[in-house]
Amino acid sequence: MIVRTSAGTTLKMSAAQPATYDSTGYAALTYTTIGEVTNLGEIGREYNLVTHQPLASRGTVKKKGSFNDGQLTINVGLDNSDAGQTLLKTALASDNDYSFLVTLQDGAKRYFQGQVMSFKTNVGGVDDITAATITVEITTNSAGVGIVEVAAP
Repeated sequence: MIVRTSAGTTLKMSAAQPATYDSTGYAALTYTTIGEVTNLGEIGREYNLVTHQPLASRGTVKKKGSFNDGQLTINVGLDNSDAGQTLLKTALASDNDYSFLVTLQDGAKRYFQGQVMSFKTNVGGVDDITAATITVEITTNSAGVGIVEVAAP
């Protein structure tokens, strides 16, 4: 196993929906690159803990409950002329799911659907770049498909 930095990672999005919620369906879409991304945070499925305490055994039984595919917190240097950032603002005003593609440095891909929930400008101080923080809630379709992972070539 080789670890890598995040340098070279890209984020793209599309207003289109895939014909199928797998790598083939997502790969067929046309994406717009989101420019000036400085941090993508973390994504991934997390299950709720369900517990049960039977009187006779005194122990706590633990099981997986419902899951949430999480949220993506995107930090960008604000560029009002960037087509990807403009698409994020358009998505903020919509109740529709959008398609997203994260390509890691080694070429591995993460595809998912999401809804843009916030787009906040951070002016900062005199020595700061005017930035924005965008929150995307990762949605899960009725088949339970959330994040589709494709290994590096």
